[in-house]
Amino acid sequence: MAASDADAGGARIMAAPYAVVPYETVNVRSGPARSYDKVGSVAANQPRGAYCWVRGETIRDNGCTDNVWVKLVEGYVSAVYLKGNEYGDLPASATC
Repeated sequence: MAASDADAGGARIMAAPYAVVPYETVNVRSGPARSYDKVGSVAANQPRGAYCWVRGETIRDNGCTDNVWVKLVEGYVSAVYLKGNEYGDLPASATC
């Protein structure tokens, strides 16, 4: 990865009020459901800036079930794939 890519990633995290970390590579969607377009992905253990969370499609995977989706700079990810609590470690009050 080029230094400018790393710098851009850090800027994205700093621009948002929260940081989330996926425990596995996760698809980023344009809205809070798998039916929305895939707009990218985030690699496992790569911190990303997050703004808030919203209820969307219920996802069941890896023994977890959750309908919380976290809004990143790039789009939405299911909290099922994020480290931390049911909101991906965002405060319960951080709704979109």
